Amino acid sequence: MEILELIQANLLTPIILFFLFGIIAARIKSDLKIPAAISEFLPIYLLAAIGLHGGIEMRNTGFENMLIPMFVAIGLSLLFTLNHYQILRRLGKFNLFDSYALASTYGAVGAVHFSVGLSFLKNQGVSSEGYIAAILAVLEPLAFILAIFMTNMAVAKQIKTKKQSFSDDSTEIDIGLNQTKTKLSKVLHESITGKAIVILLGSIVIGYIIGKDGFEPIKIVFDDMFTGAIVIFMIEMGIIAGQRLDDIKKVGVFLTAFAIIIPLFNGTIGVLVSTALGLSVGGAVMFGLLMASASFIAAPAVLRHAIPQAKPSLYITSALGITFPFNIIVTLPILFTLSTFLHSGEGAIDLFNFITEGF
Repeated sequence: MEILELIQANLLTPIILFFLFGIIAARIKSDLKIPAAISEFLPIYLLAAIGLHGGIEMRNTGFENMLIPMFVAIGLSLLFTLNHYQILRRLGKFNLFDSYALASTYGAVGAVHFSVGLSFLKNQGVSSEGYIAAILAVLEPLAFILAIFMTNMAVAKQIKTKKQSFSDDSTEIDIGLNQTKTKLSKVLHESITGKAIVILLGSIVIGYIIGKDGFEPIKIVFDDMFTGAIVIFMIEMGIIAGQRLDDIKKVGVFLTAFAIIIPLFNGTIGVLVSTALGLSVGGAVMFGLLMASASFIAAPAVLRHAIPQAKPSLYITSALGITFPFNIIVTLPILFTLSTFLHSGEGAIDLFNFITEGF
């Protein structure tokens, strides 16, 4: 019952209400839209604010304290991406390219998810380890790099098999390889030098240098105005999501279920693992949210060049039209409730007993 109450309370927060407002505006075909200049500015602002807080927290807690959580997050991200591919390819029967594109979309992390998560915790009066922003920056390109590498390997293997059997289909497969071949270095370069990663990493470094005292003069901009900026950004996200609602039926029942179940499962694993690593209630929620999030901003930019054969209607619609609304409305309260329970004495004992009895 506590989860339902939290979900209900979350629905009445400004961020969710403005997101729903954006959806409604799109569905009634209003000409409401956020000016292009503001649309380009807001993601930069949000990432800069996240990075500054992350850098300050890293300075306060020490860089060495984030190494283990970061390596664990990297391992989980890669493991989840491979698991997504197997589910989509074997159970969902998606083709090679769509499977890897979707797998990397759900293996990557979402900065918008992260921003909403921080605001959610603030409403609950809970803080989190700021260095998780650095984990966000590291995880951003990983799933895409893995997906491109695995796609190239798989297509190369198919070409070899086809040529050995002298199949006429080898020409078609050759085209597929030529379109994905040598993309790995390009994807790596575009991911690392993309404006999202550059502003995030740059802000983390600046935050680390200036510290808490240096942040005070700009606190009113990068702290007090943070929630207001997310609210405006959520209107645009709602409009885009509302425009994508008609495409949901195109993704099919399987992908719709995948877009809901898999992020919730990944997020739960993230909370359990991060709690075992010693992260706080808020830190475990943010770690879990990273594992649960799907990329719908970086993914289209990278995948349309890296895996051009994949259908954008699948990975954009599922991530933005299904997963994002579900995560910010339902998954976040569930992860918060789980983290709160695990950090209570009773929850820790129950978890320990569950693990020991299981083995």
